Amino acid sequence: MTVGREADAAWLMPWAVTRERAGAAARPDVLFGSDQGLATAAAALWLGMSLWKLALAAHIGVVWEEAHFVVAGMHPALAYPDIPAGWPLFARACVALFGWSPLAVRVPSLLVAQALPFGIYFMAAPVVGRRGAIWAGLLSMLVPALGAGGAIFYSEAAMQLLLALMLGEGTAESDTDRGNGGQPIPVGHSGSAAQGHRLTTTDPGELLASRVLVGEQSNTSIIMDMVDTLGAPMKPLICKLFRVLQDGQNPDVVVQSALAAAGSSRVPSSVGAVAGQWPDAAATGGVATGHLAFASEFIPGVEDAWRVALTAVAAGADFTAQARSLGQATAQVHAALARAMGTRDASPGDVAALTRSMRARHAAAVSEVPALVEHDRMVQASIEAVTSARWPALQRIHGDYHLGQVLDVPGRGWVLVDFEGEPLRPLAERTQPDLALRDVAGMLRSFDYVAGSWEQEHPGRSAAPWATRARTAFLDGYASSAGRDPREDGVLLDALELDKALYEVVYEARNRPTWLSIPTAAIAQLSAARRSDLPL
Repeated sequence: MTVGREADAAWLMPWAVTRERAGAAARPDVLFGSDQGLATAAAALWLGMSLWKLALAAHIGVVWEEAHFVVAGMHPALAYPDIPAGWPLFARACVALFGWSPLAVRVPSLLVAQALPFGIYFMAAPVVGRRGAIWAGLLSMLVPALGAGGAIFYSEAAMQLLLALMLGEGTAESDTDRGNGGQPIPVGHSGSAAQGHRLTTTDPGELLASRVLVGEQSNTSIIMDMVDTLGAPMKPLICKLFRVLQDGQNPDVVVQSALAAAGSSRVPSSVGAVAGQWPDAAATGGVATGHLAFASEFIPGVEDAWRVALTAVAAGADFTAQARSLGQATAQVHAALARAMGTRDASPGDVAALTRSMRARHAAAVSEVPALVEHDRMVQASIEAVTSARWPALQRIHGDYHLGQVLDVPGRGWVLVDFEGEPLRPLAERTQPDLALRDVAGMLRSFDYVAGSWEQEHPGRSAAPWATRARTAFLDGYASSAGRDPREDGVLLDALELDKALYEVVYEARNRPTWLSIPTAAIAQLSAARRSDLPL
């Protein structure tokens, strides 16, 4: 595979028509003449669909889900399980105003359904321009009029259509601009553009079905079931849409693709990415460039290492063999990244950046938990030790490494995912070479979190011995594969673990106070370990 190899993005949107396949005459941008003509046609369709849906809403019987909305609205609340916030209250109010009828129950659905094309237009316009956005809004009206539970709109289908049109139209606009190293090229009058880039020479197949992955995520992920030309199943894909765009290349795309291109089986294979540009006053020249979406191999039916470890500690099972193999896999990924993306010596600026980060996190942690002031002397000593320590070479790393970022794949071993780095750190920092020890420290903290989470559910009992054995086995495994024991750089490793624990204190204090004891206990242990080294 060759990272950055560009290709038509029709593999992401089978219905997208490209110049190579059908010629410019078949594309939407030459239909209906002017933009005004297209807008008029869209307005006419919107009006017709509104009347049609109104008639459906008045004559189709109410199903139990819709009745449930009204009943739930009798008990006012800010939110309801599995129901859009405010929906039951709105439905109940409509019934109170207009009487019990199918049409009254469906007023909220009708309003959202008819507002949806306008929302899609405004979301698509910055990427594909006015004409492409009109097409996106127009075609969103053609999604199934009746969704689950009798609703008069189906927002998920419309949003998937929006994704397809934004990717397909953006690619069609720029598919003749080649040789730019995978970076988006300005096209069109809007200053916005999108372009697809295939990252594999293997045909991923054709789209059969897709669904949005549910769960807490910082991005939106769509699972795509693929088939070959004969309809036989192929490996499914996952397309990740980056919800927070920043100027610069996303490390999730760059780092994972570099590993896949180097032949590493420790990451999912990369399939393709969509890069784009958009107006941004803060960016150089007023235009930002970066990745919009990333498609890669999806591995179904597996558990992440966090769940595997939780199961082990709950059962009192030994986890040292798995932890050791995870250490080996981590070292293998670091070695592959060093070969594929290079290394460099640490500069005084790198040292200053780490000490500055530690001081800032320490100040934030003490602000949230004043009792941590008792460890000030230890923290300051750790920071001073960092400045005089011998630093190994810097390289690209995972950046947000913990047990939840590793999959346990039968027959393949540990597979690392989500190379985006700490989401709260600026992209410019996450794309810089760093200490591989940062990933090691992150995993050590994750073992402590497994033990701590179990202890939360079993007050008075300790899983600390389990965590200690897992940490030791992980470091042993890493050392056996890397050829250098991370404990030989103990000053830096302890400092990075402390830095992570301080970060955790702030997070837990603000979001999950009952878990605050996990990072504060780690800080106390690090303080006790250094106490004998401090001058009296």
